[in-house]
Amino acid sequence: MKHVSEARRETPVIGEYEVIVLGGGPAGIAAAAAAGRTGRSTILVERYGFLGGAGTAAGLANFCGLHANVRGEHLQVVHGIADEILARLGRLGALSPPHRILQDRIQAQAYDPSAYKIVADQLLLAAKVKMLFHAFGVAAVMRGSEIEAVIVETKSGRGAILGGIFIDCSGDGDLAAWAGAPYEVGDGKGNMLYPSTMYRIGGVDPQKAGNAWERIPLLMEEAERAGRRFPRKKPIVRPQPNPVEWRANLTQIRNPDGSAVSGIDAAQLSYGEVEGRRQCWETFEFIRGITPGFERAYIAEIAPQLGIRETRRVRGEYLLSEDDVLDCADFRDAIGVNGWPVEEHVAGDVEFRFARRPRGFNQLPYRMIVPLAVDNLLVAGRCASMTHGGQSAARVSGPCFVMGQAAGTAADLALKTPVLLRFLEASSLQKRLEREGAYLGKD
Repeated sequence: MKHVSEARRETPVIGEYEVIVLGGGPAGIAAAAAAGRTGRSTILVERYGFLGGAGTAAGLANFCGLHANVRGEHLQVVHGIADEILARLGRLGALSPPHRILQDRIQAQAYDPSAYKIVADQLLLAAKVKMLFHAFGVAAVMRGSEIEAVIVETKSGRGAILGGIFIDCSGDGDLAAWAGAPYEVGDGKGNMLYPSTMYRIGGVDPQKAGNAWERIPLLMEEAERAGRRFPRKKPIVRPQPNPVEWRANLTQIRNPDGSAVSGIDAAQLSYGEVEGRRQCWETFEFIRGITPGFERAYIAEIAPQLGIRETRRVRGEYLLSEDDVLDCADFRDAIGVNGWPVEEHVAGDVEFRFARRPRGFNQLPYRMIVPLAVDNLLVAGRCASMTHGGQSAARVSGPCFVMGQAAGTAADLALKTPVLLRFLEASSLQKRLEREGAYLGKD
């Protein structure tokens, strides 16, 4: 590889905060809100001009993992800051009731992505969080085993933000990787979960469409038997809060060699965005041409970015495993729960594996958000400490809200003591979380 030399430069400090959160998805929203409302000076750094992560930028448009199938009863098990977001969306008329999927085995909940952006703004403004948009984190400045600053690139130039405690909610574990924390990628054999390009379909006649979410997969299966090929099996096409608009999650983005497009490789991402849009149009034309109620439909939006499911998973004090999920594991340092099944996106298909015990949810330990090797860093969201199989379940929005709220709360406690994050007393954190409305799965 050729290199060029850049002139040495001094990077201006553009801010100093007690808590710095990188990434504005569900984990980042919850982390920043939890830290900010304690009175800690808090900044959230986000690459786009809005919050929501995969729920907005990747067009996901529904919350997974807020609910669990508990002994046959569908219950919301993620609470706290998640409740506030749901309530605000409800007041805007932008939230659907939970709906059952996967042969009625689990629930998800659809929302309007534009309203989600507004709600996230409101939540963080109320918590007095500083939001720095259009800022791309690019490096960490270290002081021994602690991060001194995160370096960002913006339209105003390059800058450094000094901080006390840093929370990596980037999804890709960017800050943790720059800081030298160990991490893994994929399943150990070079395989990552396949990404998807989501899109929304407008102009649907809801009366004629009826339960088209049941009919469309059958029509696709019939077409495949006749020789047609689609990106993957188990398509999800469901109505949004306004039933004239439906969301479509049925693409699978792979490289020419068949491997999953990597969310941490710029060349693969560039290829994947083009390929994803091609798949969107191809699948939409099929749906419009064969599904009653979709005759006058159109693509309302193709998501601004690929929906990345897995890249780096940062090694922490504990690795949440697939067996932990399936066996509904308990932990002495529980910070909340996950009720979502293992959802492994493999080549051409999605494999679901459900809990082997009737309780239907596993606890999430604090140790999974405490990375090795870096003393003033927490990692929340899909890049937290999990195995490939564990991450296939606990990467969705519900557990990400859980991890984020715990991280923001832990940051305040650690600054108050002060104590290293890995030595924080779990019982103190648990009491605070329960006081703030979180459910830890203890009863």
